[in-house]
Amino acid sequence: MGGLAGETFVTAPDGVRLWTVADGDGPLTVLLSNGGAGCGDYLAPLAALLASDGRRIVRWEQRGVGRSGGDPGGPFTITQCVADMEAIRACHGCERWVVSGHSWGADLSLIYALAHPGRCAGLLAVAGGRLNNDREWHAAYDQGRREGREVAPEDDPPLNLAENQQLNADYKRYVQRPTLFRQVAALDLPALFLYGAEDIRPAWAVAQVAALMPRARFVLLPGADHYPYRTHPDEVHAHVDAYLSSLPAQDFSARGNGRS
Repeated sequence: MGGLAGETFVTAPDGVRLWTVADGDGPLTVLLSNGGAGCGDYLAPLAALLASDGRRIVRWEQRGVGRSGGDPGGPFTITQCVADMEAIRACHGCERWVVSGHSWGADLSLIYALAHPGRCAGLLAVAGGRLNNDREWHAAYDQGRREGREVAPEDDPPLNLAENQQLNADYKRYVQRPTLFRQVAALDLPALFLYGAEDIRPAWAVAQVAALMPRARFVLLPGADHYPYRTHPDEVHAHVDAYLSSLPAQDFSARGNGRS
């Protein structure tokens, strides 16, 4: 079904080369974005759970990390991230695709969908998808880290601290936009939010976003932490496979409509 396969370097609008890899073939393309911000690719296990006949799963590394180019010191902005994702979409030949991600990658996928709803056939958010800078949320997260209630997988790539700090600061500015939640309530896309009940990041911030969207579903996975695709792969596979299989073919085979 056309589209690029294997490793491909995509040229961003400012000339930075972005590493991508595409697995599978078919009319439905899913972009899978890493957490961090500032982490290299670690989502091969999640990509395997999303894979099925008729689907192409595209992973990428954000500029400044891993195999992607760009100055590791930045500057880094959310606007830049969204433009990079658009460059990947165009290079991989997608009129419309499903944007998905883990943690910060889920937040970024939601932000992309708000910027380009006409390019999206759906939104899949795993352990992320919030739009808040709440003091109590951060306090609960920090306490969970101090208590050692979250251990990252040993194969997680190192973090680009400069990218993490700059994008976190830009995110705090982004969520202050006066019309933000009006945009969320108008985002008429089929969406699935998967969240671990034992995640040290409080679930309510993501549940609120899901409740605002007309066609979103929020699923809390009992016993799962921030990495449910590792600890509860069968449950994650069942939910994401049912969700992706439910998307009407015309949602991703038709040319993009509405505001891009």
